[in-house]
Amino acid sequence: MPASRSESFIPVSQSARMEPAVSVIDHTPSAEGTNRRQIAIWLLGCCALVFAMVVVGGITRLTHSGLSIVEWQPIVGAIPPLSDTQWLEVFDKYRQTPEYQKLNHGMPLEEFKQIFWWEYFHRLLGRTIGIVFLLPLLYFIFSRKVDRRLAAGLSGIFMLGALQGAVGWYMVKSGLVDDPRVSQYRLTAHLGLAFLIFAVMFWTALSVLRPRPAARDPVRHQLYRFALCLSALIFLMVLSGGFVAGIRAGLAYNTFPLMNGHVVPPEYLLLEPWYRNLFNNMAAVQFNHRLIAWLLALSVLAFWLRSRGAQMGARARLACNALVLTLALQISLGISTLLLVVPVALAATHQAGAILLFANSLWVSHELR
Repeated sequence: MPASRSESFIPVSQSARMEPAVSVIDHTPSAEGTNRRQIAIWLLGCCALVFAMVVVGGITRLTHSGLSIVEWQPIVGAIPPLSDTQWLEVFDKYRQTPEYQKLNHGMPLEEFKQIFWWEYFHRLLGRTIGIVFLLPLLYFIFSRKVDRRLAAGLSGIFMLGALQGAVGWYMVKSGLVDDPRVSQYRLTAHLGLAFLIFAVMFWTALSVLRPRPAARDPVRHQLYRFALCLSALIFLMVLSGGFVAGIRAGLAYNTFPLMNGHVVPPEYLLLEPWYRNLFNNMAAVQFNHRLIAWLLALSVLAFWLRSRGAQMGARARLACNALVLTLALQISLGISTLLLVVPVALAATHQAGAILLFANSLWVSHELR
């Protein structure tokens, strides 16, 4: 029986030296390849579902639908209202919330149904991801297609998903109070955790498909570390975007490249103490988001120029070139969303672009590892 081959799994925030091995249990070379493809396809499918979850979550926020379901019922809540009586019961619970009483007083039932379905679909996607991840995971473990280390890592991803559901409800609860708006801190935590789950699944899928090269080229290793820094910077920009969305900072300073005629808006340090501006001041939050985008644009350009002189395969070269194009598209979407005062479709596309850009940066890092 040939020895099983192993490959590496690198968390975004750790260096190559700290990377634990990821291996797939197999009995023949052909079985090994089949196992790897099955696991990778499964994980990439889950990544696609998380991508959809992030986009639908953005639409739910943009349409102010997130507070329409006032209870967290992971099992019973999977069944929507099926009769007029059930609809009236759900609507009556919503009418007791501060959002209805202060913002949507007099909303008819038909309009309520529109915001209800967005939040329901968002939660349904979460349940679907849990099932689609858990059942194949159990199959791979009990059929011995993965070793203990990979099984433990995949089980950890499932636990992160369960935590994400709890964080989502924790976020919703923050809006079921006198001020009918979810906390920007909890919203950003919910968004950041979704991107983290996506990153771990995506990297694991790539690692299962392609083992890590045995030789280490110093130039490629430097580019690899540079690419990881870009991934971290993109993640920081995503968190910054969470605060922009949380306090609706995109509805102000709808000019570019200046902010109402200023490079730095005079309201940047409006609040006291100063650090409150970083998370609660529209001017500061939007300026910081723009600043990170400029820094990312310059960094990606520097990375791309540096990569031109490095020896790499066609797939790695394609990933580097795609990163520049994806960033250009994402920045264009961001500027357009701002200038047009955050239309729902464009803003949702901008959020989708963020996760595609993040995935592209992870792909580049994986190719250069």
